[in-house]
Amino acid sequence: MGQIRKRHSAAFKAKVALEAAKQQKMVSELAKEHQVHPVQISQWKKQLLDGIEGLFEPASAPRRPDPDKLQAELYEQIGRLQMELSWVEKKLGADAAARRLLIEPDHPGLSVRRQCQLLGINRSGLYYEPATESEANLRLMRMIDEQYLRTPFYGSRRMAAHLTALGEPVNRKRAQRLMTTMGLEAIYPRPRTTTRSPDHKIYPYLLRDVTIDRCDQVWSTDVTYLPLEGGYMFLAAVIDWHSRFVLSWRLSNTLDGRFCLEALEAALGGGRPEVFNTDQGSQFTARALTGRLEEAGVAVSMDGRGRALDNVFIERLWRSLKYEEVYLKSYRDVMEMEAGLGGWFSFYNHERPHQALGYRTPADVYRGAAAVGP
Repeated sequence: MGQIRKRHSAAFKAKVALEAAKQQKMVSELAKEHQVHPVQISQWKKQLLDGIEGLFEPASAPRRPDPDKLQAELYEQIGRLQMELSWVEKKLGADAAARRLLIEPDHPGLSVRRQCQLLGINRSGLYYEPATESEANLRLMRMIDEQYLRTPFYGSRRMAAHLTALGEPVNRKRAQRLMTTMGLEAIYPRPRTTTRSPDHKIYPYLLRDVTIDRCDQVWSTDVTYLPLEGGYMFLAAVIDWHSRFVLSWRLSNTLDGRFCLEALEAALGGGRPEVFNTDQGSQFTARALTGRLEEAGVAVSMDGRGRALDNVFIERLWRSLKYEEVYLKSYRDVMEMEAGLGGWFSFYNHERPHQALGYRTPADVYRGAAAVGP
């Protein structure tokens, strides 16, 4: 006799979907807690988020506004803004990591979301938990990451052979799974064996034989894996090619495109490039990101598949970051990692001289160009 299919009430689905949307727990944790398949939870979450927009659609026949009600609402907004201003004035001056500690979850008048907006920090950063793997897999992933920096053309077969030679016998399937989890892919030409989704439009590479001689001519972005004590995170950054200045960066515990879009929005808040270059990863071919660039009037360029040098500046950034900061430390949690990365990126931009820049810092070149610009 077949297994009886469970039927869940709408209230139960809404409860689980809301918990998933808060991003305070992994889907696997919610599935275990509520005895529901993870795919089902993902579908309920998507239905919830897709349906929220309908709540704010304008009514078919708008009512005539009540002047007294509008005046009362205006006074209420003014009072709220005064309260918010008073609250922000007490919190200003701290860095991002310290500002997170200033959040007051039980504040009677300000929600956590609004506090994050006022302090200029990402709300999801309050709830991040590192993605988890076994201790043995985390050790292998660290070794894979170090080797990949040296030999990005190593596929799963060569990586498995390399680990085995170091005394860590690993078969090809395990190496392949770990590299996929880390978002690593060997750089080499290959035949086209799949057809991409229509939502994932591929743009041409626009920078072949182009001389990069000014700031904000070309920006670039990429994602990299970062080891963490008991888990790992992913880092996205946006860099200016000419000055090597890091314009923005964001952490995430999953390889989704949302944190890449957040990094892009933060960078666009301070300027706009002529060309924005990415690789062909799904985070960057997603319509939300490319559509935002087109909306801002930026030409989109994508690396040729298997071309290691198309995004070389940000690959060098990852190498410097990991050897000068990440590999020298063992971050205990996400907040410690974020504070460490914030300190290193500040050092990189404002203190670390670059030989290719005539031993000037990226900030000297980028801000100097802005100072003499039109």
